[in-house]
Amino acid sequence: MYVEGFRSMTVGRSLWIMIALKLIIIFAVLKLFFFPDLLSTSYDTDTERAAAVRSAMTSR
Repeated sequence: MYVEGFRSMTVGRSLWIMIALKLIIIFAVLKLFFFPDLLSTSYDTDTERAAAVRSAMTSR
């Protein structure tokens, strides 16, 4: 039922492609520019990062 509806779409298909591209671009931009990897800049090893996260979560 849904498959036939999606196959017969003409305008809707291009709109779904535009929506998917916008979401990919938005999340890529947000990830790259607004959410920097602070743990990798502050700590050298994975064990130090894990200890920092563990202490931040348990100290509250």
